[in-house]
Amino acid sequence: MPSRAGSARLPRWRTALTTVGTPLVGIAGFVAAWWAAVVALDVAPYIVPGPPAVAAAIRDEPGYLLRNAAVTLGEAMAGFALAIASAVLLGTVLAASRRLERALYPMLLTLSSTPKPVFAPLLITIGGFGAGPKVVLVWLMCFFPIALATSTGLTATSAEFVELAKSLNASRWTTFLKFRVPAALPHIFGGLRIALPLALIGATVAELFGATEGLGVVIQNAGTNAALAWAAIVVLAAMSINLFYALTATLRAIAPWIRHTTA
Repeated sequence: MPSRAGSARLPRWRTALTTVGTPLVGIAGFVAAWWAAVVALDVAPYIVPGPPAVAAAIRDEPGYLLRNAAVTLGEAMAGFALAIASAVLLGTVLAASRRLERALYPMLLTLSSTPKPVFAPLLITIGGFGAGPKVVLVWLMCFFPIALATSTGLTATSAEFVELAKSLNASRWTTFLKFRVPAALPHIFGGLRIALPLALIGATVAELFGATEGLGVVIQNAGTNAALAWAAIVVLAAMSINLFYALTATLRAIAPWIRHTTA
């Protein structure tokens, strides 16, 4: 008969197994569907190679792929960090002033709906082939989702919480830190989840328009070696997935109560 301690640990093991196993099953299913589609449709390997060919390309060129992946990741994270700092600041200012929000919101929505990759050639022309234009494009792609999410979250605080703060004679600053910011965290992290994949997309797109290194350059220079180009895409996807789960883990560490207070 299992001990109480053993039976108490079992649900945690099951939860951990489900947390790790379910995404792996989904990825395996996607790879199987990709492989089956390539075989069933008889797609030429120079157009869409099968998973074995892509895996072989990763095995044959690990240093080349990782070196360029590090460049793309650095550009993406630099632009993403700048976007967080500036967008959260602007979102906070908009939430603090309804008049300013009404004045700037239409412009933000207009700029948000503009396809950011169209700026890539202009940025490359101005800034050259270095990391600067890539970081700026990443910033442009990530800024607006985070700013809008921050503004929405800070203005969506429950009226009950605001009344509670008033009943406690809390100052405006205390109300902001103790009530509005915690209530806004799900919205802010929602904006971050949207922006994070855009960071890698922005860095890669900018590299396609002009760069000397990065996964975009790998894809562009692959030529007829489609397996290598797809290997770079797989590395990009793997980075995006890992960054998403790292962001989710950060949210759970910073605000563990969110999982228990939201449906």
